[in-house]
Amino acid sequence: MLLLIDAGNTRIKWAIAEPGAAPGKWCASGAVAHAELNHLPAHWQPYPITRAVVSNVAGGRLHEQLQLMLPTTAVSWFASRRELAGLRNAYRDPAQLGCDRFAAALGARTLEPGKALIVATCGTATTIDALTADALFLGGMIVPGLALMAGSLARKTAQLPQVAPQAALPTGFADNTDDAILSGCLAAQAGAIERACALHGAQQCILSGGAASFIAPALSVPHRLVDNIVLVGLHACANFTG
Repeated sequence: MLLLIDAGNTRIKWAIAEPGAAPGKWCASGAVAHAELNHLPAHWQPYPITRAVVSNVAGGRLHEQLQLMLPTTAVSWFASRRELAGLRNAYRDPAQLGCDRFAAALGARTLEPGKALIVATCGTATTIDALTADALFLGGMIVPGLALMAGSLARKTAQLPQVAPQAALPTGFADNTDDAILSGCLAAQAGAIERACALHGAQQCILSGGAASFIAPALSVPHRLVDNIVLVGLHACANFTG
């Protein structure tokens, strides 16, 4: 079986797939916070894993920790490159592109081939990337994520309270301070994504990440919510490279 891991700045997402399964078709999946890293082997133990593909943007220490607990020695550490599986990378230095962003782009193209896409991954940061219909990764934008944006405003403004992005979603102009913060942060997130879609002439926006379900209702552009788009891309890579 194939183990897929997306080690981000806040959580570690994983999925397990049967050999030859289509990208996104998993027999098990889950996520843990960094503090719960040691719980991962128990989740994987029931499955006869023979291969792993890992995307890690959380640094060298986490790389070392994951390396020690992976249940197979056949491990591919995913990295951005000039071209992979038909997806071309127009970044000035292709290797500098975050491997999670390249994997997300690969996943988006796998799910929506032949379309001009915006891929918005809404996590600790919100990354907003553009793909052409003929599979060229043009580049993108990075803004603070929803929780980071709201938390920063609360910390830097003495009398404003901390607002959790899990709060009830306000609409339009809020009549209290908590909702006004959240409404403004949601508008900023949606506005950045919609501007990217307009600049690119996107046919579809792929929306993923922990805050995606909160941001989606604020969008006025065509969009598709996809759980774990990075894992979908890693799965597509694994199928392509055999």
